[in-house]
Amino acid sequence: MTQSHNPIHPAALMYAEEAKAGKLSRREFLTRTTALGVTASAAYGLLGMTAPAHAAGHAQQGGTMRMQMEVRALKDPRTYDWTQIAYFTAGWLEYLVEYNSDGSFEPMLLEGWEVNDDATQYTLNVRRGVMWNDGTEFTAEDVARNIEGWCDRTMEGNSMAGRFAVLIDESTDMAVEGGIEVVDSHTVRLNLPASDISLIAGMSDYPAAIVPAGFNPDTMLDNPVGTGPYMPESLEVGVKGVIVRNEGHDWWGYAAGKGAFLDRIEYIDYGQDPSAWVAAAAADEVDMTYETVGDFVDIFESIGWERSEVASGATIAIRPNQLAEVDGIRPYADKRVRQAIAMAVDNAVCLELGYSDLGEVARNQHVGPMHPAWADVPGLPYDPTKALELLTEAGMADFEMEITSIDDDWRKNTTDAVAAQLRDAGFNVKRTIIPGSTFWNDWTKYPFSSTNWNHRPLDTQILGLAYRSGEAWNESGFANAEFDALLAEANSIADADARREVMGKLQAIMSDEGVTIQPYWRSLYRHAKPGFVGWDMHIAYLPQIYKIGLAA
Repeated sequence: MTQSHNPIHPAALMYAEEAKAGKLSRREFLTRTTALGVTASAAYGLLGMTAPAHAAGHAQQGGTMRMQMEVRALKDPRTYDWTQIAYFTAGWLEYLVEYNSDGSFEPMLLEGWEVNDDATQYTLNVRRGVMWNDGTEFTAEDVARNIEGWCDRTMEGNSMAGRFAVLIDESTDMAVEGGIEVVDSHTVRLNLPASDISLIAGMSDYPAAIVPAGFNPDTMLDNPVGTGPYMPESLEVGVKGVIVRNEGHDWWGYAAGKGAFLDRIEYIDYGQDPSAWVAAAAADEVDMTYETVGDFVDIFESIGWERSEVASGATIAIRPNQLAEVDGIRPYADKRVRQAIAMAVDNAVCLELGYSDLGEVARNQHVGPMHPAWADVPGLPYDPTKALELLTEAGMADFEMEITSIDDDWRKNTTDAVAAQLRDAGFNVKRTIIPGSTFWNDWTKYPFSSTNWNHRPLDTQILGLAYRSGEAWNESGFANAEFDALLAEANSIADADARREVMGKLQAIMSDEGVTIQPYWRSLYRHAKPGFVGWDMHIAYLPQIYKIGLAA
């Protein structure tokens, strides 16, 4: 159903009854219903509630905000692998759909959408009155061209291809013929060869930034054509990036009451050490953090800054790469080795030592209770004695495992906790710590390393991005035909309760194959000095910078 004027989707009425009966959480209800095309306000109305007010009524126009954040190099949005890049480009490169921390999806460059009953056809209604900042109109052709680019699997590092795999022809690695149909100047229809419930969620993720015709990532700073309210002023990687209001552009969001209150946003890079962030805050060099971690949550409050907190599906994966060769062998191709690694690690210890217990213990399945179709499937037991027996049986008891991580706070600490427990179990372990500027260049290729992963709304999304065979972000080298087939089946089942049986099989495979150590789910934090509104920490780090302003 559309986000604008169509009747409420019948499934939404059923979900509302389940939510009222306590069978669905509010976030899960909002994710399910708004993905179908129900507006957020209508979805809240089904619960007898009023949608939360936006910051617009509490912010003043103008001013500057300075955020502590890593300042990364730009590249094609389809290859964005860190949200910090999107925070800078979100000033002028916008999104079709927005995912909010309450679980709802809202239209941005789309006015709404319709999804048929079996999720094989999506009708996308393009927002009217949107202009590119070069004076040309934003139309359905722009939307279709971007989706076609998302389906280009031949482009190295294009993670959007994983989100739109259902639309890709396996023989050409491009969009299936007839899959993307321009109906008229403001309507695009996606005709899927198989059901897929995840496309709206995929459109809301940070690599899905909408780019203009002729876009070239090498010249995106020199010729920053986009639909958003800001323009880049300067970018010095590792130091500082600045975006400023584009005074000559009549942004569509002003009339829609979206905000874009600030005149200037500065992103300032203080490196990986949170103590440097605190020092910058105390010296009034910044106004808010990109995020706050571990023990520093309390420290920022001790200097009088305000806190925003959200429980999430964000996490860390400490994974062996099954394809990696070390000294002529593939040490992690043997399932017994991977199982041994998982059984030697107590995930609760990882949460305590790695993230100051600011979260919930997970089961190494990368699907959790915050996902609509999560199944209550046990993980492998913590059994360090059995772990060493398995390692010995595989002939790898003497093999030195080198575990690599970035040199920051919580990721380093969590990886240290894994390495220490493996050593305690009798494994031969070497720890290597690498500066972030070097680590991220080859993050998918290390034989054994840790990586942070963002929250995703749907249970199938992260499994497709990180564990489906051959995907750009598949850092574990996991390739399993049964898993891939089950994932496709799960993506075809719109109802989460019906999907849960298939999800249970997928989660069981994740555990049994020892694919990764995914030890905990994180609560996320951001701090700001008093006087700002609209800066709440986002459940998935999405760059909703247009909501931030100085308090009225």
